[in-house]
Amino acid sequence: MKKLALSAGLAAALLATACNQNKTADNATGQGENGQQQDLPTLFSSFWETQSRLDPLSATSQGDNRYNHLLPNDQTKAFRDTLQTFYQDYLTRIQKFDREKLSDNDKISYDIFKYDLEQRLAGLRLNTWMIPANQFWGLPLTLGQYGSGEGAQPFKTAKDYENWLGRVQGFTVWADSAIANFRQGMKAGIVLPRALVVKMIPQLRGKDILVADPTKSLFYGPINRFPESISAADRQRLTADYQKAISTQLVPTYRKLADFLEKEYLPKARATSGISGVPGGAEMYTYYVKNWTTTDKTPEEIYKTGLAEVARIRGEMEKVKAQVGYQGDLPGFFAALKKDPRLMPYKTPQQVLDAFHAIQAKIDPNLKKMFGRTPKTPFEIRQTEAFRAASASAEYNQGSPDGSRPGIFYIPIVDATTFNVTSGMESLFLHEAIPGHHYQISLQQENKDLPKFRQFAWYGAMGEGWALYTESLGKELGLYTDPYQYMGALGDEMHRAVRLVVDTGLHTRNMSREDAIKYMLDNEAISEEGAIAEIERYMAIPGQALSYKTGALKIQELRQKYTQQLGSKFNLSNFHDELLKDGVMPLAVLERKMDAWAEKQK
Repeated sequence: MKKLALSAGLAAALLATACNQNKTADNATGQGENGQQQDLPTLFSSFWETQSRLDPLSATSQGDNRYNHLLPNDQTKAFRDTLQTFYQDYLTRIQKFDREKLSDNDKISYDIFKYDLEQRLAGLRLNTWMIPANQFWGLPLTLGQYGSGEGAQPFKTAKDYENWLGRVQGFTVWADSAIANFRQGMKAGIVLPRALVVKMIPQLRGKDILVADPTKSLFYGPINRFPESISAADRQRLTADYQKAISTQLVPTYRKLADFLEKEYLPKARATSGISGVPGGAEMYTYYVKNWTTTDKTPEEIYKTGLAEVARIRGEMEKVKAQVGYQGDLPGFFAALKKDPRLMPYKTPQQVLDAFHAIQAKIDPNLKKMFGRTPKTPFEIRQTEAFRAASASAEYNQGSPDGSRPGIFYIPIVDATTFNVTSGMESLFLHEAIPGHHYQISLQQENKDLPKFRQFAWYGAMGEGWALYTESLGKELGLYTDPYQYMGALGDEMHRAVRLVVDTGLHTRNMSREDAIKYMLDNEAISEEGAIAEIERYMAIPGQALSYKTGALKIQELRQKYTQQLGSKFNLSNFHDELLKDGVMPLAVLERKMDAWAEKQK
């Protein structure tokens, strides 16, 4: 999730600027037969300019470095009101265009833009602002990634270093407002589950966060890696400034947040697991389901799909169990897989990383048969930073469109000796790295023919759906030849099917945290520690886990449909290229676009 922030005064100033830009766009509307098509890019451009300043952290991650000094305070009512006015203004303006007179690509842009604004406005009507952060994401975690010197925030010039200090100042203001919002939530009964708060406190008290010696801080990383181009005088000045910022701003702010959560918030945290346990929770979950799946599917529909998928995948797992000669039941097979030392050959983090590099090398020849377009953005595999590894999942962090920052596949390796082959290393790489997130996100960002709001858009149903779909390409790419690796791939697919059951179960069927953990352990070869982390993730971000399987099933459905319709004219590489070339979009918009493509193939 992309977090925002800004002072009320700056937000108001930005909105005034946007309104002036909009008047210019309005004055140009309707000029001649093609006036609308000419003006649509102007509307999108003015929206994106203001959006980038309202969300400067996202701008930085996208390679727009104009606002690297800003860390707005998104925790104020004034800021939320600014967003409300901003989004409603643009929704009104887009609706003035006659969609039927637009080009095919502009119709896609129109549909995505309108959908996105409607969803943003719907989200602002909910009281989710009373929960500013959780153990899975939020500014306290994001700040560490940006400020470590290894993330999206550039540290190449003295000005870059000064920009970061501006964001540090913004964080102290943000934290005070976040605590005030947490307190509002305590009064309203809109609070996090206790189990999640317990995980947040040690994150904020990390050994490289609450330091007595600023040189031991995570945020001292940029000082340890000064570029040669920075002068000795600037180095001396910036070193002193960073030590002071760490000691007088960052450490006290993280300590304040940790103390608040431990002493005030934890005693008020709720015992319930699902969002239905808070006032307005049912409405919140309805929004989350629609927002993450981009469909009108009900939680009950999704729950039943999950049960059916779990049953199907269990059947495949039974076949693997028979293939390797295991005589017991499936839960017993899971337990044996967890303990088999042959399946845990790694001694060091580097060995785990090397294994992922080997997977990349293995699939490379076959990738060329499946994709006509490949990204220019560089790609790297890295170990997740120690301060967040214990609570992190493997993840992909997008590169910059100009290629100056690579796309990064992060692997949390708390203990290399427990890293199991049947954890699905091959399918994990396909999903998080290549050809999953790295291909999809990089190709989208590199496409300069898309308006900015599409170039940097994210819809979990298509984005995560694509990544999960790529796991099904494993055999075609030369993977899954080992039954244990294939069992890992089935485990990953089962994991996404289980999510449909437990996410809807937690938030609409009064399933407890403990029942959800047990259901996961009964149906996949996951450690209890892993199951706990996953279930608590679904508790923290309701509905997000539904996007993967929902999107993958749709993409598989489309591939099967066009294979049958087109016969010998169906080309898998062309299908993949068409699917990815216009970026992510709501699933209904995607299907309309792909149906039009299929008609042209005939």
